[in-house]
Amino acid sequence: MQVVILCGGKGTRAYPFTDYLPKPMLPINGTPILVYVMRIFAQQGHTEFILSLGHRKEVIIDYFDRKDFGWNVQFVDTGADTDTGGRVANCQHLLRDTFFVTYGDGLADIDLNKLTAFHGAHDGVGTITSAPLISQYGTLESDASGRIRTFREKPVLPQYWINAGFFLFNRTIFQHWEGHNLEKEVFPSLVKKQLLYTYQHAGFFKSMDTYKDHQELEQMYRDNVLHMKRPQEVNGHATTDVLAR
Repeated sequence: MQVVILCGGKGTRAYPFTDYLPKPMLPINGTPILVYVMRIFAQQGHTEFILSLGHRKEVIIDYFDRKDFGWNVQFVDTGADTDTGGRVANCQHLLRDTFFVTYGDGLADIDLNKLTAFHGAHDGVGTITSAPLISQYGTLESDASGRIRTFREKPVLPQYWINAGFFLFNRTIFQHWEGHNLEKEVFPSLVKKQLLYTYQHAGFFKSMDTYKDHQELEQMYRDNVLHMKRPQEVNGHATTDVLAR
């Protein structure tokens, strides 16, 4: 299926680095995180990409103009100040009946076949992949006297699930498209119409929202943990690790 990747935001939380590069082009060991995102799809059989561009679009276009990954990559200039919902809607003239959408800065060891099967099993127009929230702080537990019993560094909070991207939409979603921002307008309006579902992914997920996240991903690469936890099969053949070097 086609894969729309949102690459046009200004990435203000990663400033000043995103003043020169669009955030999807920030490198992990010299390779843009956008390429890692694309590998997740390509190594599971989806190699037709539509990059929704805006801020510093010329950097992304120039990068792919000089390389051949064996993928079909199209560029759509959706405007420097367009919000996330508009960046998807402005690509709809290229889209077929069912398509993926994701952010250009989020990595996961997601099984896209399972996501697709889940999406096809319900009557909604869209599926959002969700992941359990990982606390950005360490937590502690104490007894009645105040004595600390346990301390957990950045624990997983399984009762809370967050939007991890990796969306699967039917083209009919545009008949119900309201607003300009995916998270604040488009998705809430779909929830009110009971047209939106979530596929829960409990495996690896990490997004590059800030420069601190970028540093953590670099360290994860050095520690050799940016990889699929289990081998996948595409067309009967085992793939290489989706997030491996």
